[in-house]
Amino acid sequence: MDIRALVTGGSRGIGRAVVDRLIDDGYQVVNFDQQPPERLAYGEQYLCVDVSDEAALCQALNQALASGPITRLVNNAGIVRPQPIERVTTDDLRAVMDVNLTASVLCAQALMPGMSAAMNGRIVNISSRAALGKTERIAYASSKAALHGFTKALALEAGVHGITVNAVGPGPIATELFTSVNPPGAPATERILEAIPLRRMGSPSEVAHIVASLLDTRAGFTTGQVIYVCGGMTVGLAS
Repeated sequence: MDIRALVTGGSRGIGRAVVDRLIDDGYQVVNFDQQPPERLAYGEQYLCVDVSDEAALCQALNQALASGPITRLVNNAGIVRPQPIERVTTDDLRAVMDVNLTASVLCAQALMPGMSAAMNGRIVNISSRAALGKTERIAYASSKAALHGFTKALALEAGVHGITVNAVGPGPIATELFTSVNPPGAPATERILEAIPLRRMGSPSEVAHIVASLLDTRAGFTTGQVIYVCGGMTVGLAS
């Protein structure tokens, strides 16, 4: 397989699981992240990029595309600034939107000419169950809900070029970051587990599996969708 993929935020957590899965599936992967991965996989190109910096992001995109078109895009990079409404600042809103939405749009704009030429492009935006609403996530939930709108609008525009655009919304996933603030056995962690119909946390590799499925050449008739990987937590909540 001689297909190139770009994954933003691919050095840790869900992004790292996506990179590893795509490498296993035979893709050449470009990883945009501010921190390098603990190990650089064979077939992975790492570029140090702050995706909130438009000039730096555009420069990195030009550098990555100099080696040829990239027909697979996973917009995974994201930040959270948890605050109740009375403490949310315009700086919080700008910072979260710059990473979670604006960078996703810029990456899609840069890669779509190559995808259109191939008539076989795939874009997956990593959203969150928080897009349906979560306390103290005003900026984050708003940005992810906006990402859903972007996904659906772009799917309509890109379909004529053979490009599919979908979003994946993880629920509670056992990443290092999640575990650090939700230790196993803690009462708050137990309450989270009790709210999951499957009664367990998800793994980054389970999210990566859905992402990889949507990136597959054979997944050409699924577009404009939001797929939740949440152990059933969104059943009855998602419209």
